[in-house]
Amino acid sequence: MPYKVAAFYQFAALPDFRDLREPLRMMCAGLELKGSVLLAREGINGTLAGDAEAIDELTRQLRDGPLFGGRLDNLELKFSSAAAMPFQRLKVRLKKEIVTLGDTRADPTRQVGIYVDPADWNDLIATPDTILIDTRNAFEIAMGTFEGAVDPGIQSFGQFKEFAAHHLDPARHRRIAMFCTGGIRCEKASAYLLARGFSEVYHLKGGILKYLEGVPEAESRWRGECFVFDDRVALGHGLRERGMEQDSDE
Repeated sequence: MPYKVAAFYQFAALPDFRDLREPLRMMCAGLELKGSVLLAREGINGTLAGDAEAIDELTRQLRDGPLFGGRLDNLELKFSSAAAMPFQRLKVRLKKEIVTLGDTRADPTRQVGIYVDPADWNDLIATPDTILIDTRNAFEIAMGTFEGAVDPGIQSFGQFKEFAAHHLDPARHRRIAMFCTGGIRCEKASAYLLARGFSEVYHLKGGILKYLEGVPEAESRWRGECFVFDDRVALGHGLRERGMEQDSDE
């Protein structure tokens, strides 16, 4: 595979996020990376692709370089590959939130749900009285999801609040397990539910991508493919591109 793809995020206090935009853009451009990065007061969220050495240098700079000054030392990071460059250009944008929910009570820097490693996920979601919720949008869920997961029927993540208000009750739903593509939406969603009085909220660490990367297909409870927001469209177990999986079956 000629291209390495890095998907990353971290909720971290970045009050100077506006000043970080141009230096970050210049660094990524100098490494000949393409993709998109969102910067907000609450942190960073991005997916970038390039050659392996450039991606490795990017991750070193984000975690240890002078630009962020060690504020991204807990960066959630996942790697995959692409046969062709999956992005058309480089974008670094400023946003109010790195994942939009629109509720100030949802602050993962203050409180967040319990992280569950992919290796432990199957046992958790098989536990009786656990409600399993897919926090992604309806078109993503249509491509694949975990067995038994609740589809909230939302068109954008901001609608998760309405779903929770109408369908979730702290008195009845004592144990909630949530998942999303890379983990970031679940951090926001878990913080929101905790703020609303839910006491036992879990989420899949690293998201579906980390699960597909590490859990053997024979043991997997995932069904279908995982939509990704780039030209690859979807990934399967082992983070293989959908097109590659189709070719191998022919």
